[in-house]
Amino acid sequence: MKIATHFLRALGVFTLTFGFVSSVISQTPAENALAQAAQLEIAGRFNEASNVLNQALTSNPPGALAGKIGFELERLQRIRMDFPLTRDALFDRLQNSVRDLTTKEFNQWVSEGRFDSRNIDGQVWFMSSSVSNLFFRHPELEARRVDASQKDFLELCRSIKQAAQHEGRPYVLPKRFDVTMTVTVESNAAPAGQLIRAWLPIPRTYPYQTEIEIVTSSPPAKAIAPADSPIRSAYFEQSANGGGPTEFMLHYRYTHAAVWFDIDPKRVTPFDGHDPEIAAFAHESPHVIFTPEMRALSKRIVGADKNPALQAKKIYDWISENIQYSFTPEYSTIRNISDYIRARGYGDCGQEALLFMTLCRLNGIPARWQSGWRVGLGSGIHDWAEIYLAPYGWVPVDPTIGVWAVHTATSLTPSERREVRDFYFGGLDQWRMAANSDHSQTLSPPKNSFRSDDVDFQRGELECGNQNIYFNHFSYKLSAVELPIK
Repeated sequence: MKIATHFLRALGVFTLTFGFVSSVISQTPAENALAQAAQLEIAGRFNEASNVLNQALTSNPPGALAGKIGFELERLQRIRMDFPLTRDALFDRLQNSVRDLTTKEFNQWVSEGRFDSRNIDGQVWFMSSSVSNLFFRHPELEARRVDASQKDFLELCRSIKQAAQHEGRPYVLPKRFDVTMTVTVESNAAPAGQLIRAWLPIPRTYPYQTEIEIVTSSPPAKAIAPADSPIRSAYFEQSANGGGPTEFMLHYRYTHAAVWFDIDPKRVTPFDGHDPEIAAFAHESPHVIFTPEMRALSKRIVGADKNPALQAKKIYDWISENIQYSFTPEYSTIRNISDYIRARGYGDCGQEALLFMTLCRLNGIPARWQSGWRVGLGSGIHDWAEIYLAPYGWVPVDPTIGVWAVHTATSLTPSERREVRDFYFGGLDQWRMAANSDHSQTLSPPKNSFRSDDVDFQRGELECGNQNIYFNHFSYKLSAVELPIK
């Protein structure tokens, strides 16, 4: 019953009232099928889980639970896609990435559990990012591959801090970027002539992110979400191209300043709860759940400290020192992301941010999600966080850079690594595009189908009719060029 209870809670069959959980379990056949399928999935019996869900879907009329059953079927397929490698295929990839790898060494690494795997219908499958994760979690192996210098990153942090101190304000050294994002849908992802709906991320207005200008788009955007949207998107419609791929393109410009707050804990006061917009980020929300294990971890990290700035810094330092970076399965396949990373001791940028947010909110510190793209220094999708500290306001925190500095920045000295880690508690580089100010938000206009990523929004979302177009049926690319500041 414990597994079923946790599963139903994740699905929303429990309600949260004033922070307490009230059981409203109803033993309907559909709910029993959901719980049974969850147990079968955990046991690795995916085909049986699919059969249970398909039978339940056939016997249940359209409605909320039928929608959840349909998503659970989709989720099983997403998990399979995240774990596509056989043992032999993983070994082949490692031989191309790790110098002097032997079969004996590989077998030892497998037995030690160095690679994420799932037992699916009697066979062990390994995660697609297993090679990258090996180096993230075992930095002692860095000597067996070539790594770039990390000194430039240190100098960037120093220059931002010095500029903020010299100018006496937190937003400094702005850069202007010209960005083109392209999403290309496979020719077989939608029937020819059928309407494809697409949502692409665009910059949201922040004190440090301004002068947002849409240059052009193809096809012309049907709608643009408000500048302060928590999940800002450009919305498109286009008929599927029967002769080849269907492409959506968005070209925009924006200015992004670097950020550094010189936080003095003596000036910081606890949040009084009076502002409802800020208070919304001090409670539980999807994947920010105050489990008994999370409460115990919070108490162990924070202790008796009551100062919000010191509490948040303790949490940030603990994550930096005790969590390792690792690529993970798709967010939509994980029930409780913050607890997922807590239990494993490793996770990616969004999971590290959600763990940080959960522990902060447990201590009454408002904390919210931020995400979008890095547009330099290794471009790619990225997530981080903000915390509210009076009298400073919303202050950026990037737990992933803290983790990187402690575990991976091996070409820096110990004091230099601490310097980089400490900078990203209250500091942020300007090589970013932030599209989101909250997680698990609803697109505008809403999708008719399941989201490909129901937590984050960076790669785009697409659908045809009432059918989602998942990530394996489209590609995405973001290119950015720095422009001179006039």
